[in-house]
Amino acid sequence: MVDVKTLLQELREEPYEKIVIRAPHAGTVEFVSSTPGTRVVGPSGTWKEKPGTLLIRLEREKNKKPIYAPQKGEIMALADLKPGEFVQAGQELMTIRHYLTREEVIGRILRQSLFLFLAPEKGRYYFIPDVDIKIKTKGSQSVAVEEGLELFILSRMKRETAIRYTGPSGIIYAIYFDTNDSVERESPLIGVCPEDQLGQIQEVVSRVQSDWEEQD
Repeated sequence: MVDVKTLLQELREEPYEKIVIRAPHAGTVEFVSSTPGTRVVGPSGTWKEKPGTLLIRLEREKNKKPIYAPQKGEIMALADLKPGEFVQAGQELMTIRHYLTREEVIGRILRQSLFLFLAPEKGRYYFIPDVDIKIKTKGSQSVAVEEGLELFILSRMKRETAIRYTGPSGIIYAIYFDTNDSVERESPLIGVCPEDQLGQIQEVVSRVQSDWEEQD
């Protein structure tokens, strides 16, 4: 079990993540937003249809491809490049400092503190009917799991296969998949918390929700 209180303190000391913007393909670079400290925003709208702040234009064969900010934050540093300089695909162009939201902090703590049960294969996953009804009516924390429990149905290539849970006993604290989406192999499906550690997790989550100061 990760020491969640220590983890929270570490996040307080460095409450952001660094997002490296790289060239998606080769071309000549033109910085549009280039001053360190400049605030940027990520995509918005119901379907994220509105792009974020325009950062860079990358020109290849007289076609300019815009590169937008993927997250809210501020420009932290630029690569040592001159305007119009040719860059290779994957080359680092810029770094953005993204300050973590309460939700992101809680997500990080949970992913490092809970036991993550991973998808054994790529496909669509569903809880078995009894578990699905219980989660929808009482919430995921009403479901206790133990080794060998038949928990999921995997739908793949027009076949349905029962998937049993393997891991420590506990309760389902977090759900990481949507039944409408295909899940990649080894992506987390659920996060399980041993019942004797539930109080500690809930205490830290409550503290983040009440005390964490989000950056504008």
